[in-house]
Amino acid sequence: MRSRNLSTNKLTWNSPLLDLAGKKKPSQSLIKLFEGGILSLKDLLWIFPLRLQKAPELSSFTYLEVDKLFLGRAKIISTNFTPTFGRGKGKVQLFNATCVIKDLKSEKYLNLKWFNTYPGLKKQLEAYKEFNFMGIVSDYKGTLQIVNPKINPPDLAHGEMLIEYPTLHSVSGRYIKNIIDKIPQEVWDSNIKTSLNCIIETTHTANLVESFKVIHGKTTSDNTIEAMERIIYQEFFENQIKVLARKLKNKNLIAPIIKFSDEFYNKIIKKFPYTLTDEQLKVIGHVKDDFNSGHPMMRMVQGDVGCGKTSVAIVAAELVISQGGQVAFMCPTEALALQHAQTLRALDLGHEVHLLLGSTKAKVKKETYSMLKSGDIKFIIGTHSLFQDSVEFKNLQLAIIDEQHKFGVGQRLKLVSKGDGTHSLIMTATPIPRSLQLAQYGDLDISTIRSLPGGRKGIQTRIVTTTTYDKYLSFLITRISLGEQAYIVVPAIDESETLNVKNVTSLLHTYKQYFPKTRIEALHGQLKTEEKQLIMEKFTDGLIDILISTTVIEVGINVLNSTVVSIYNPERFGLSSIHQLRGRVGRGEKPGFCFLITDKKISPESNSRLKVIEKTLDGFEIAEADLSNRGQGDLFGNNQSGHGSHYKVANIFEHFHVFEKVSRDLETLKRDKTEHLNKVLLSYTEDTNISSTI
Repeated sequence: MRSRNLSTNKLTWNSPLLDLAGKKKPSQSLIKLFEGGILSLKDLLWIFPLRLQKAPELSSFTYLEVDKLFLGRAKIISTNFTPTFGRGKGKVQLFNATCVIKDLKSEKYLNLKWFNTYPGLKKQLEAYKEFNFMGIVSDYKGTLQIVNPKINPPDLAHGEMLIEYPTLHSVSGRYIKNIIDKIPQEVWDSNIKTSLNCIIETTHTANLVESFKVIHGKTTSDNTIEAMERIIYQEFFENQIKVLARKLKNKNLIAPIIKFSDEFYNKIIKKFPYTLTDEQLKVIGHVKDDFNSGHPMMRMVQGDVGCGKTSVAIVAAELVISQGGQVAFMCPTEALALQHAQTLRALDLGHEVHLLLGSTKAKVKKETYSMLKSGDIKFIIGTHSLFQDSVEFKNLQLAIIDEQHKFGVGQRLKLVSKGDGTHSLIMTATPIPRSLQLAQYGDLDISTIRSLPGGRKGIQTRIVTTTTYDKYLSFLITRISLGEQAYIVVPAIDESETLNVKNVTSLLHTYKQYFPKTRIEALHGQLKTEEKQLIMEKFTDGLIDILISTTVIEVGINVLNSTVVSIYNPERFGLSSIHQLRGRVGRGEKPGFCFLITDKKISPESNSRLKVIEKTLDGFEIAEADLSNRGQGDLFGNNQSGHGSHYKVANIFEHFHVFEKVSRDLETLKRDKTEHLNKVLLSYTEDTNISSTI
């Protein structure tokens, strides 16, 4: 299908989107796309069709096939319109409609169905004695039907491409198709000019625009697999260039050298009430080398729940403070920030540890801002409040980010940019599989702590069903009677009409009925900060036996006497989240117990995922399984998890063979075309969005 001719002045792929309007005033839909981030003609290419199919030929009902596109002609036998509870624009009554039709080429019948349709459909159908229709055939309880068919679709030659685009930024797929069709043929026949062209053409022979032409039905070729792999290659290649650019930019920055005094170092580690493990000491050695390099440290410390990453961070922080620098320690939740502050104060490090939280009173915030700017505060622990514009430091030399996956790159960059050549130490208890280390964190130096501190008894995990629920309750009250404590975790705070899941409110009532003599309280995000803090203090002091909570306890909470964590509706949580929750117990000398409670039948896929948690305590194995299920997240934006990632089509797990080719090609470029590659990288470092230091 060739594009329509459009009277425009020398359009290219880099032309602004609004230029498609020519001399006319841009339509509201075009403006919506532009405001939604579709800035140029090139950006339109990355709006992929929902469906791309060859038009079928007009056929008899004899050839109906489930899940296949069908084009037929029929007459109406009967129609039925049933009002729904839904209302359309202008509060118009909507209907569910069924139309029984008879084939004109055979004696067969078919049901056409529409859901929440406007009353105008009834008038449209009444106007036809016979009509053409087209749609995907489905099977409902043994009866063939087509849902939301197109009535009298435009005449299409057999084999012509049918394209359906998604609704985007409240702009219909039909409009998007029309606007893509307006791109002149001479633009389709030209190349996309980018700074990557000069090197990517040496690594891949297939033309990128030709691949987009296949995907958008602008060519007779139908090799969509090959075309899509070329586009996936482009995404991976651009991503890896951005990663290399970030690393290059960091290596060109100057950072304060933090001298590593053996005397002071030994003084710090003696503060801990335990002996650091060999792996903790090894990672501290990595930090020492980074501090002496003269460039900003960009190090991620990854390790399983409870492996001692925080101890490494404390040593790094105290070294910086001893030489006049300031340290900011950013946490994803107030509960974790409060706990870190409590841990640091208990170590008696010789200086005050301050807090800056969203709930901090305005007067205290103002005083804190002033003391940070003057340098009187050396160590600040906080949440998202730390990277706000109102926060200024006199000499920020180290930014520590705990649970890095809870923050977006832009948020972390805002904190780091508050100092000059600030060192960065990032911690994650969600281990990163090797494949993602390359794809997602290639610009970071990564240290791994695998061993756990000695003396721990481990954690046993069991899936609990309705048949074993009474046995679980008996076990729980036995542990409570021994003076131990338990967390009960649920996915919701209150009962929901749409979600059939356990909630804090109802389970609190239920558990108080189960165990009337037991001290039970609830914790969730809707409580005021003072209330949450008081409840956690009571739990820490052993004044609460069972704490019923949402996932606010997921990270960092450290109550050694808690030995049981029970997670209701575990299929609602990611594997890494369950692993984090499980890490709240078994942290002391007593063994831990984790129960995954399913009170209804779950899918085989969900059951398989829970079996992974039941059989292993290895966070690396769990992370691999979880990332395969949930997607790798947004590498250069605020979205850090889920399939709605920075990539449009590429997926590190499904397309790892393409990623491996990109990696090999880049290694060849580094070896054979170093100067050429460096020029491209330098051009990318000018974009602060993609060359951030974290």
